[in-house]
Amino acid sequence: MDSLDLIALCGASFGAGFIDSIVGGGGLIQLPAFLLILPEFSVVSLLATNKLVSMSGTAVSTYRFSRHVPYTRTIIIPAILSAFLFSFLGAYTVTLMKSETLKPLFMVLLLVVFLVTIRNKYFGIVDHDPHGAIPVWKPILIGSVIGFYDGFFGPGTGSFLIIAFVGLLGMTFVQGSAYAKMINLTTNLAAILLFSLRTEFHLEYALPMMVFNILGAVLGVKLAILKGNEFVRGLLRVVVLMTILKLGYDVVKDYLM
Repeated sequence: MDSLDLIALCGASFGAGFIDSIVGGGGLIQLPAFLLILPEFSVVSLLATNKLVSMSGTAVSTYRFSRHVPYTRTIIIPAILSAFLFSFLGAYTVTLMKSETLKPLFMVLLLVVFLVTIRNKYFGIVDHDPHGAIPVWKPILIGSVIGFYDGFFGPGTGSFLIIAFVGLLGMTFVQGSAYAKMINLTTNLAAILLFSLRTEFHLEYALPMMVFNILGAVLGVKLAILKGNEFVRGLLRVVVLMTILKLGYDVVKDYLM
């Protein structure tokens, strides 16, 4: 193991944990670092190791958010169950086929979301009482669609979850972040379970990276709670724009190649 490689990966893991704990999108930092620094390993094994590291920070973020934002059982339980099932299916699917077919679709969806957050100044700022009567199909839909995406592809999952909870259930950005962390933890667990059956984890890199991912997550949640919805909204715009550019680059590269 090269010590410089490990230092670079730990730095990426800290940044990923920080960003991911607030608005998701940590995979935009951590996964490319894996692919760039460890090209000798299979992509599937790096995806698996990335999930393992990310889960550590997500677990801490979920716990810290839960101390400040209460969860509604009729929302979180259906979302968790559907997310676990469909993330498992998505992870299984990615071992059978390529993910390039979904990239253009999600790039367009993210672009729409980016425009909505800019044009609607109340989006994710005003609480529309998510504790009221919420049709059960909404959290099931969120868990199913985004759960499958996270198991299948991954980057931007946290952002998609926050946007879904804000847009479909009328939550604020801080509330949406709290719910997103719980669902993201579920999808990570499902994907890791599947990957453990079909590939290997590079624990020599994963274990030290987990420490830095957790440190980044602790700092991120603290800032999200202290700074509030405007801070989360602004950071979400940056991460969504980064995701659009990343997916756009991947689509163009795949097309040209």
